[in-house]
Amino acid sequence: MEPKIIRNKHEMRNWSRSMRSQGKTIGLVPTMGYLHQGHLSLITEAKKHTQLIVVSIYVNPGQFAINEDLSTYPSDFNGDIQKLKSIPNGVDVVFNPKNLYDYGVEREEKQPGVRKMGEIVSCLEDEGGHETWIRVEGLEKGMCGKSRPVFFRGVATVVAKLFNVIEPDVAVFGKKDYQQWRIIQRMVRDLDFAVKVIGSELVREEDGLAMSSRNVHLSPQEREQALSISRSLFEAKSAAKKGKNICSELRQSVIESIEAAGGKIDYVEIVDQESLETVFELKNGVVVCVAAWFGKVRLIDNMEIS
Repeated sequence: MEPKIIRNKHEMRNWSRSMRSQGKTIGLVPTMGYLHQGHLSLITEAKKHTQLIVVSIYVNPGQFAINEDLSTYPSDFNGDIQKLKSIPNGVDVVFNPKNLYDYGVEREEKQPGVRKMGEIVSCLEDEGGHETWIRVEGLEKGMCGKSRPVFFRGVATVVAKLFNVIEPDVAVFGKKDYQQWRIIQRMVRDLDFAVKVIGSELVREEDGLAMSSRNVHLSPQEREQALSISRSLFEAKSAAKKGKNICSELRQSVIESIEAAGGKIDYVEIVDQESLETVFELKNGVVVCVAAWFGKVRLIDNMEIS
């Protein structure tokens, strides 16, 4: 099925309200494009819960720091549309706005690089114009929030904008971005969004590597080395099942496995699945979360241990 492509946020809102006035329910799958099987699995999950599906394709500048990979983030819009058409019954709408932060107001040009000492700056702020941010203050502090201080406020803000524009009944997020999923759940709870947030299971390549749009940037050697992430996570889960319950020991084994393969650790944390607080001895409902660099590519992965 050929999806309707909408690029204007007012048209998008009008479409959603028209469908809802007919009693239809709407599911949203937010993406930054360059779709892979992991994204398609989110759409399959969304179809279980609603009648109509909107997929957003938007690379959000608000979640990238000025030294991160916004300019090189992979893109293939036409390829994405073909992949969406391959899904049984397709999707109803692809929302592909040019700029969600264009408010039609002319602003004075800002001299690049001029900002207050210690100010947190994203690619969006470097251009100027947007001033309002959503922070989920507790859940965003650890893990990815330590090394990417602008990331989660950018994610929470753009998701809130998508919710306000599309007004979905359900939104589906992948558990690969585990901290992001929990942050969006908390934002929805705390700000009373009328959206049910569903976490869909992480999808892996046949060799175990977690699917990611960034995998395309790995050299063949780096990709082989990156398998140490999933391998170490499965080994940690196996060790836990055999009774090993000291988190510092499990964490160290993951670190050593990744570093031995040539990876550079950003973090390895074992945290409670709900609060994301560090756990020192295994209990029910924990997750091992990893971020590591292979070459210039930062990969994340995780493993739930119930």
